[in-house]
Amino acid sequence: MLISFHYTVHTSLDVVEEKISGVGKALADQRELYLGLLYPTEDYKVYGYVTNSKVKFVIVVDSSNTSLRDNEIRSMFRKLHNSFTDVMCNPFYNPGDPIQSKAFDSIVSTMMVQAF
Repeated sequence: MLISFHYTVHTSLDVVEEKISGVGKALADQRELYLGLLYPTEDYKVYGYVTNSKVKFVIVVDSSNTSLRDNEIRSMFRKLHNSFTDVMCNPFYNPGDPIQSKAFDSIVSTMMVQAF
């Protein structure tokens, strides 16, 4: 099961790269951080988000969960991005170190509970 997630997430990251490196995109499209549904499978739906600094976020949702709408996924990404920004702005955080923020962990855990 872990291998299938690994494959699904890496395939989704390839789709993210294709979307953000698309040639001839309008400026308005490049400012859109939410990438939408990247890679639907029989069991999961994978959504993507990329920050202005090219940090990529991926959310994998069970396909049977029909209660999550696109605007709720977008809201989850905004919360995740805001929390990530708070961690990066912490003067005691060294970029590249593992994130050990209880506030960040709490946000992620809350999102995981809401999604299931």
